Amino acid sequence: MPSNLDRYKKDLESLIGRGGDLLNAMQAECFPEAFEKQLNEIAGKDKDVAKEFLKTLPSFKNTYQLWYSEARVLVRQLLPDRLSDFVSHYGKPKGRRDITYENYKIEDYLQGLRVTRTVGYLEEKNWLDRRLLSRNSNNNWPY
Repeated sequence: MPSNLDRYKKDLESLIGRGGDLLNAMQAECFPEAFEKQLNEIAGKDKDVAKEFLKTLPSFKNTYQLWYSEARVLVRQLLPDRLSDFVSHYGKPKGRRDITYENYKIEDYLQGLRVTRTVGYLEEKNWLDRRLLSRNSNNNWPY
């Protein structure tokens, strides 16, 4: 008879694997050309492998809710102090007046809402470029 620890390990491994599949499915839905290009680069000359992989991806919208429900139960049992953090990635914050890339949640994606980030992108990119260039010789961030 398997112990509770064995069941938790099995459930966790399953959720991690299905979570990876969901991530790939979302990326394939949002960025189909880039995803397929990268997949073909990984598969090399065997394009059939890439096509078969795409066919095995779940539908994010049809599969996420089940995954979330199972993951929430496991997080509640194993990491109860982190449950509110886990839940916060899913649901819309109360009192949200507009949707931005900073407060966009998985529930928004499931409802078909899309947010594009054009304003501020160049400033953010330039800030990151400056930050990467200004690392000191000890590979520490200057701030």
